[in-house]
Amino acid sequence: MSDVYDLHIDTDVTVQLSDCEREDAQAVFDVLDAAYRLEDMTAPGSQAAMEPSPTVWTATFDTAGGEHRQTSPARLSATVGVTLTGGYHAVDEVEKVLATGFDVRSRHTVSGDQEREARLLLASR
Repeated sequence: MSDVYDLHIDTDVTVQLSDCEREDAQAVFDVLDAAYRLEDMTAPGSQAAMEPSPTVWTATFDTAGGEHRQTSPARLSATVGVTLTGGYHAVDEVEKVLATGFDVRSRHTVSGDQEREARLLLASR
């Protein structure tokens, strides 16, 4: 394995938001986007009012890239369930950034050989 591969695998974090409104998904992704470079996303952009909303929003952030701007607390209309998947250090870093914008409660953590999955509940402060 190359050193580049070893470094890159530890920096990407996949963020999944479940059962939340489009505006709440956008608020969470905006907080993370201020800190990290967005790699890939199922955009919570505008849709026609008649279309059903997805039950899961997904984005991947590179925790090694980006501007790492300071974020302020964001408003959510309801509690949002979040699943973070990635390298140990990267998931820890994303949790810290989320804690700058929201009240974060840990629901469950599963650790593997090279990866960690954290399930959180986010709420407005």
